[in-house]
Amino acid sequence: MKRTEVTTLILESKQKLGISWSQLAAIIGQSKEWSTAALLGQMTLTKAQAEAVGSALELPEDAVLQLQVVPYKGSLPTSVPTDPLIYRFYELISVYGTTFKELIHEEFGDGIMSAIDFRMDLQREPDPAGDRVSIVMSGKFLPYKTY
Repeated sequence: MKRTEVTTLILESKQKLGISWSQLAAIIGQSKEWSTAALLGQMTLTKAQAEAVGSALELPEDAVLQLQVVPYKGSLPTSVPTDPLIYRFYELISVYGTTFKELIHEEFGDGIMSAIDFRMDLQREPDPAGDRVSIVMSGKFLPYKTY
């Protein structure tokens, strides 16, 4: 069984059983953001986590095993995303990427924000003019080293 097939099974079972990402995160014992990424094939689950979520989603044993394999990361089918919501993030980086880079370098020096030592929190922000999406990302700063 391929990892992409496991993702399809997860999405189908999630819909069939009416389970939310937050409920699955509680079963896994991690944030909804990390757990969703894991179940979509971007992170590795422990044996206990894979078995717990496998039971909740009624996944076959092969799928539970695949959840424990280190995945090939990166899930977009094209270099420029075509899905409108994902494209807006591409657009955000296209417009503000150089701003992020300049401000991070000015504040921290020459380095990067880690996507490995990373946290994210996504929340709905009520607003009378239309609800807003609030995403807070926090990654460890990793300076480039000289040698």
